[in-house]
Amino acid sequence: MYQKIMVPVDLRHPEKLDKALTTAADLAKLYDALLQLVAVTVTNPTEVAHNPKEFTAKLDEYAAAQTARHGVTFGAHAITSPDPTIDLDERLGREANDIDADLIVMASHVPGFAEYIFSSNAGYLASHAKISVFIVR
Repeated sequence: MYQKIMVPVDLRHPEKLDKALTTAADLAKLYDALLQLVAVTVTNPTEVAHNPKEFTAKLDEYAAAQTARHGVTFGAHAITSPDPTIDLDERLGREANDIDADLIVMASHVPGFAEYIFSSNAGYLASHAKISVFIVR
């Protein structure tokens, strides 16, 4: 049913990704699908990495750790954006299309007041993506 599953991740909050990663791994095993972690970074230093090259290395390490933990191969792809606060949703949607993903499995959070005014990243993708989006809380 699914051939390639994209899993957006935020390396600033790996503790909030467990359920989504487990769900994606289980679906990949069930459907013999490929898994692709996707993360967005900026060119300037952040709390995760000093530069995009270091960020890519950390994402690769994270993918390797998830591969060992879940028993299914996680690929990794880092995207560099000048301002993810503005274009994160669009970049994730474009990446899903570019890698030919047919499912996005994504962690979300319990909505708060801000989500009544601004949509969440997961909500945006679920509303605008041309493929299925599985939001995991």
